[in-house]
Amino acid sequence: MAISVSAVLLLAIILVVMIRGGKMKTGPAIVAALFGFFLASSGMAPSIHRFLNSIAQTINGIKL
Repeated sequence: MAISVSAVLLLAIILVVMIRGGKMKTGPAIVAALFGFFLASSGMAPSIHRFLNSIAQTINGIKL
């Protein structure tokens, strides 16, 4: 749960920065947000969730 909330906040910040910086217009940003919303309710959601969890675990396992 904490990882998904962190990911959502990070992606929201990136989206706001891209819109304010002129890299992404409002229309495409809305389409991207809706795509993510509908993708989350699709059959691919569990696979995407497992993939993101494995990336997070890999990053967490890196010892510097």
